[in-house]
Amino acid sequence: MLVQVYVDDIIFGSSKQSMFTEFEDCMHKIFQMSSIGELTFFLGLQVKQQPEGIFISQDKYVADMLKKFDFWSIRIATTPIESNKPLVKDEDGVIVDVHVYRSMIGSLMYLTASRPYIKFVVCACARFQVTPKASHLNAVKRIFRYLKHQPKLGLWYPKDSPFELKAYSDSDYRGASLDQKSTTGGCQFLGRRLISWQCKKQTIVANSTTEAKYIAAANCCGQVLWIQNQMMDYVSIS
Repeated sequence: MLVQVYVDDIIFGSSKQSMFTEFEDCMHKIFQMSSIGELTFFLGLQVKQQPEGIFISQDKYVADMLKKFDFWSIRIATTPIESNKPLVKDEDGVIVDVHVYRSMIGSLMYLTASRPYIKFVVCACARFQVTPKASHLNAVKRIFRYLKHQPKLGLWYPKDSPFELKAYSDSDYRGASLDQKSTTGGCQFLGRRLISWQCKKQTIVANSTTEAKYIAAANCCGQVLWIQNQMMDYVSIS
């Protein structure tokens, strides 16, 4: 049985119906609280439970974002970033409203909870929050245009899946235009279920693509070891 508490919200699940019922009755006796039944919505995440598995998405959150920033009438984009137009400092560019820019970045960062593949471009745009220019704002708007094109994507966790840990890592070489550092990307699967992902700029400037990939692989191995330790904890508790 697993229980997660966030401030005054609690979600819990169990592989045994008897434990589920016993825990719910115990909480009602000790605390003044109400139960809303099967989990369908939690902290902006929509949870759709099916016999074949669980689908987690944020399409309602996407719709609210498009409405908040008045992007309903914009044209769509098929990708969240233009690969042939890297973001640069653009010192001569037109200055835009920093508060609006930061608000858009903050909204997109929360969306990466169910859209991990947009984290790279969101983090790239976030590096220009001090003095954002029109070119940076256009890059952020492209992400919103893509979300309008694909508003209902999410994460699928199938019920029947091999219980084996797989990890993938990669890096770009000197992709950050401001300091020539590379970015590490990685993800970890438990069978066909995505359980962890990373997208972070490396702390040093790699001298070659090989060095950048070694750094990414080392970070990925560290994450795998941490996940393995967590799984061992679950086994020892059970």
